[in-house]
Amino acid sequence: MRPVTDRVEYGNRVLQVEPFGVTHVGRSERHGQARSQFTLWLGSNLTIADFALGFLPISLGLSWGWTVAAIVVGNLLGAYVVGLFAAMGPSYGVPQLMIGRITFGRMGGYLPALFNYVSTIGWFTINNILGSFGLRVLFPHLQFWQAAVILVFIQGLLAIYGHNLIHAYERIMSVLLAILFAIATVIALQHPTALAAYHPTVHGSLWPLFAIMVAAAFSYSGSWGPYASDYSRYLPAKTSRKAIVIWAFLGSFVATVWLELVGVAVAILAGAQSNPIVALYHVMGGFGGVAVIAIILGGTAADALNLYSNGLSAGAFDIHLPRWLLTVVASLLGLGLSLTGSAQFEHNFENFLLMLGYWITPWMGVLLTDFYLFRAYRQADADGRSRSRVYLPGLLAFVIGIVAASPFMNGPLYEGPVAKALQGADLSFYVGFLVSALAYGVLRRSGDGHNRLATDGNPPSGGIRRRYEGR
Repeated sequence: MRPVTDRVEYGNRVLQVEPFGVTHVGRSERHGQARSQFTLWLGSNLTIADFALGFLPISLGLSWGWTVAAIVVGNLLGAYVVGLFAAMGPSYGVPQLMIGRITFGRMGGYLPALFNYVSTIGWFTINNILGSFGLRVLFPHLQFWQAAVILVFIQGLLAIYGHNLIHAYERIMSVLLAILFAIATVIALQHPTALAAYHPTVHGSLWPLFAIMVAAAFSYSGSWGPYASDYSRYLPAKTSRKAIVIWAFLGSFVATVWLELVGVAVAILAGAQSNPIVALYHVMGGFGGVAVIAIILGGTAADALNLYSNGLSAGAFDIHLPRWLLTVVASLLGLGLSLTGSAQFEHNFENFLLMLGYWITPWMGVLLTDFYLFRAYRQADADGRSRSRVYLPGLLAFVIGIVAASPFMNGPLYEGPVAKALQGADLSFYVGFLVSALAYGVLRRSGDGHNRLATDGNPPSGGIRRRYEGR
């Protein structure tokens, strides 16, 4: 049991701006328990983007049974990988992309850092647009730009204060949003006849459409992977990895499956109404205002993480600016994108989800193989930085995974030959993951063994090894 004084000190720090950026969190700063991952991922996934994803299977023409199966499978995979990445945090005490430097090298890690910077800005923009729509439903006289500015200000403050305030906010949101969405669920289930009468016309072959929905669900929940350790790195180094995986998985899986199924039900009941926020408002009847408030709050819960991790992604470029300043820059950039991208929201949202995983799954394959198979605690200094500029096995495997997946891609800008032969089924996420993991295993074993391009050719010290193993 942690001393009472440590708990008081942690409580006092909730409203202090976090002093750490991408640097290593020392033992004296470690606090919390594994179960904090449950409320963190539950609160951040009870969100508007997750709810809106439930409208996708309706547009595809999937039946209730196939929709439920696709949502469960996609989120089962996505939530599990989030748990695996979250379990890395206490071992290293640095953000997820800084951990990746051990696998890709310092400069080699710039490429995934760039991709993650773009994706976090994208998610921030999507949530901000949906939240702004929600504010305008509640306050019709509010201009879109005014609603967007209000939400950016709130979300920006949460991200600027950082890790401790974000965890506290997600604990509150996990309870409040669970209650609000439970009310929305009960109201939706009061129309069993309409839901049972839903018999869609399938727009194409069934299996390709099922694969598209699985990929979209996985892309949403799994896209948290590149910054999962950002919210577990403050846990004590000896925290059970198994417990972290379980709690992070449960929080993510429960929230995503629940909200996406509520989105499906609302989409069916709303009929021709395509705007998910307006549809929810009308379907909920007298509770429409309460439901929209839940949607708005859920957006702030998710975007607090997006903005915070965006600043850490910028820090992984070795940009020597304060984290809070990088967060302000990202807030302004996301605001600009919100104002210019709102008109084509639904089309852009679907395309963004389907394109997002093309870089993430090859990156996951390399990093998970290195951490869980090769136990990558080597050649890292106290800040979790690789001693090599570029670690070729990691970077090459990453690129090989993307190239191998390209024939299987079915995105808005490109459809690969295999995807065409499969009538549009997108299997690139799975191919990219498996190929990159296999390629890294082969390259790693046939490479330089345990020395990994260290500039001094010496193995890491026992002290550093023990620090990163955390057991």
